Amino acid sequence: MVGLWFLYWLILVPIAIANGAARELTFGKGLPELRAHQLSTLTGTILFAVYYWILSFFWQISSYSEAFAIGLFWLALTVLFEFVFGHYVLKHPWSRLLADYDLARGRLWVLVLIWTFLGPAMVRGFSLLE
Repeated sequence: MVGLWFLYWLILVPIAIANGAARELTFGKGLPELRAHQLSTLTGTILFAVYYWILSFFWQISSYSEAFAIGLFWLALTVLFEFVFGHYVLKHPWSRLLADYDLARGRLWVLVLIWTFLGPAMVRGFSLLE
């Protein structure tokens, strides 16, 4: 079961990377860095919602408690990936990675994490509508 949860989370990674690439190739060139990241947060959450909706057609989650357990797993994987990949592969300093958590400075990364956590509950909710 956990393997399936992990597999479905893995699909979020290329979606997020594609969203970041699209930002850099389009509106990221003309907007200030902070505004580009804020807009990218919006487009990323929309892309994730579309993925959750598609996933609901073939993944049945038995309860909301299971959905929130999966969401917590996805959240942990996302934070782990961000820090391991961001620091050890992209060579970003810890201070830069932690700066994305500063809502007071307009950094909206936390909203992506919340959306990732809620994703499995959305899958369950979408599947109940069918």
